[in-house]
Amino acid sequence: MGCPPPKRPYLVRKLKELTIKRKGSLSVTVQPIRLFGDPVLRTPADPVVDFDKELRKLVKDLTETLLEQGGAGLAAPQIGVGLRVFAFDVDDSVGYLINPELHFPDAEEQEGPEGCLSIPGIYLDTKRRMNVVANGYNEHGDPVRLVGTGLMARCCQHETDHLDGVLFLDRLDPKARKDAMKQIREAPWYNAAAPPTVKVSPHSGGLFR
Repeated sequence: MGCPPPKRPYLVRKLKELTIKRKGSLSVTVQPIRLFGDPVLRTPADPVVDFDKELRKLVKDLTETLLEQGGAGLAAPQIGVGLRVFAFDVDDSVGYLINPELHFPDAEEQEGPEGCLSIPGIYLDTKRRMNVVANGYNEHGDPVRLVGTGLMARCCQHETDHLDGVLFLDRLDPKARKDAMKQIREAPWYNAAAPPTVKVSPHSGGLFR
């Protein structure tokens, strides 16, 4: 996810098991990011079942690629890996979550600019829940919980959508989606020979429930 941070604060709890501290440059490979139109972005990711060396490498690849790109979040399908893992970098909290499951403690909503590293240069107001509780696992298979509000909550919802094959464009109303597609067709990275499609969000009311 790539979006300007809102002014409202965020909250993260119990991140000891899944936060990666910044300690100089990482010695992992930066991966190319798949762009809108790549079928992997529309394919639901598989749950992680093997917490092994390959998974740890994936977590590091995701994290380094995210830090290199300067976004707020990055999901494994965005680097071509169909597994339920995402990394985040929100207000200097850098970490990841494996097999995330989202829960919402209330019905409060937020609306603000949202973007995506797979749809570079496009930012549109997108409605999301304000508060989220995300349960999942660290790279060793230990249960962890991330509690966030504001940008952190938006990031968790955006990246979990990626793991379901859903893009933030799918959550826009028809007029906003039409405007978004116009901007995409004018973008320098757009490939007219393989035009992408936008689908309606499968989640009721355009919100992840």
